[in-house]
Amino acid sequence: QVQLVEFGGGLVQAGSSLRLSCVRSARTFSSGAMGWFRQTPGKEREFVAATTWRGDVTNYADSVKGRFTISRDNAKNTLYLQMDSLKPEDTAIYYCAERRFYTITTQPVAYDYWGQGTQVTVSS
Repeated sequence: QVQLVEFGGGLVQAGSSLRLSCVRSARTFSSGAMGWFRQTPGKEREFVAATTWRGDVTNYADSVKGRFTISRDNAKNTLYLQMDSLKPEDTAIYYCAERRFYTITTQPVAYDYWGQGTQVTVSS
């Protein structure tokens, strides 16, 4: 059983920064890739960023490239998403996810475990 819990969401003004954290709890070790996704009402969950277990490969959605940075601290079982220069269109519920495989993917269906989400609201 893998549990993922996100922290760090909130209400900020455009141009501000936030850092999301996702803490992983599990009885077993995993070297699977992890990622961040986001969703707004009435829309499908969309890919934001992903990283391999070692952090040697990362991928970002075009909409966040250059503004968001994904990282992980495996010693702390924590995944991060540093979000800078936030825009109102970044408003969404943000979810972290983990998959059993090492390689990263942008497809939500390829991820096996999900957190409950944390709300990020960016005002103009």
